[in-house]
Amino acid sequence: MKKLICMALVLFTASRLLAQDQVAKKYGDQITPADLKENLSILASDAMEGRETGKRGQKMAAAFVKANLEDFGLTAPVNGGYYQPVELYTSVPGDIYIKAGQNKFLNFQDVAFYGSSDSGGEISLPVVFAGKGRKEDFDQVNVEGKAVILQLGAEENFRGPISIARERKAKLILVYHDDANAFKELVGQLKDYMGNGIMSLKKPEPVAQNAGVFFVSPDVATKVLNTTSDKLAKAITGNSLKKVKAGTIAYKTAMDVRVLKSDNVMGYLEGTDKKDELLVISAHYDHIGKLSGTEGDLINNGADDDGSGTVSVLQLAKVFAQAKKEGKGPRRSILFLLVTGEEKGLLGSDYYTQHPVFPLEKTVVDLNIDMVGRRDPQHKDSAPYVYVIGSDKLSTELHNLNENTNKTYTNLIFDYTYNDQNHPDRLYYRSDHWNFAKNNIPIVFYFDGIHEDYHKPSDEVSKIEFDLLARRAQCVFYTAWEIANRETRIQADKK
Repeated sequence: MKKLICMALVLFTASRLLAQDQVAKKYGDQITPADLKENLSILASDAMEGRETGKRGQKMAAAFVKANLEDFGLTAPVNGGYYQPVELYTSVPGDIYIKAGQNKFLNFQDVAFYGSSDSGGEISLPVVFAGKGRKEDFDQVNVEGKAVILQLGAEENFRGPISIARERKAKLILVYHDDANAFKELVGQLKDYMGNGIMSLKKPEPVAQNAGVFFVSPDVATKVLNTTSDKLAKAITGNSLKKVKAGTIAYKTAMDVRVLKSDNVMGYLEGTDKKDELLVISAHYDHIGKLSGTEGDLINNGADDDGSGTVSVLQLAKVFAQAKKEGKGPRRSILFLLVTGEEKGLLGSDYYTQHPVFPLEKTVVDLNIDMVGRRDPQHKDSAPYVYVIGSDKLSTELHNLNENTNKTYTNLIFDYTYNDQNHPDRLYYRSDHWNFAKNNIPIVFYFDGIHEDYHKPSDEVSKIEFDLLARRAQCVFYTAWEIANRETRIQADKK
């Protein structure tokens, strides 16, 4: 008799799970390439002008997102509205230069400044050479309170060396490329990016702890240090950085600070018996706007970055809302969060986590979707894949759930290349999930890789693989469905 009862329980449980799988699949199948293409063709059109934060195109994109959330019947959770106002400070470059001896090097000509601090006038500093900016290089020289020069190739990632320089308390960082042509291209890119200002949530203070980064030409680097490129190269290869004599520079960074208004856009779907617990599904709807100039394609459409993530979140909102209308609503509540200012420093998500509409302690997981419509060169001929980042950083339970739902429903290749927190590209820290993760909220970040059209006008709708985009969006949906409907809340690992 006991065996018969046990067998009956097993069969009942299996049939119940199968029924749940069939319900999930019914709604997952409603995420279609056609719907994604229809929305993305609007969101990433030239009419949206590149969706730069605070500009007309971003505000039009916000209105488009709001209209969709409203049409789906989602609740407006911000005092009866869909917009969460975000006030930003924009630091626009003014009189910026570096002096060395009788030489004066001007911003966006011989040098390119990246930062938002106003120096409050001209400041003089000793300057030292720290080679490639490796730990062993910094061990050879004392950079605390000084300006430091780093030599990096055009293809080398500068984020790691700059992080070490700041850890060693360098006051100012100068980076030079050994390729003069690469430097000229970089100056143009920074002029386009910096011309409209660097944004922040707080009003920048003058003479901050670190004054920012100057990218300089090889000629400027050698004049500052009163030496030659060959001697600097020999100091690097010979592990003799101390032999490069310290110099002195003066610099000025004048900034015009303006207040700018933007908005996060969000829609809320209330859960049933576990409605006090919240799942966040996020993407950023902003991009980098227009290039300066008068000829050629000047609009950075951002079809992949992050139009693909935005329309994916909208499709998930649509099918979850439809499920609720048909009596299959989620047990936990879901916030569909489309943030502004990601391209300006994760500002919208930072603002949300500082001013949450729902308590962070009730927020179970953030599933963040940022660039999921393309392939990168490493997967040109591979089976359908997606990079998964951060799923195991705070919750083993979440990581296993994400793996299992993918195997059950979508069977994508999960590539964990960028999951290493110390990967040179530092992607774990570079999208909106990070502001949840730093508050100990488990996250998963879905990503397609860095392709040749990243942050260029050529990131167009015509290059999106909509079948692949739909499959990745379905992958996120099934993980979200399981998180929202399971009996127990996803838990962060104990420290």
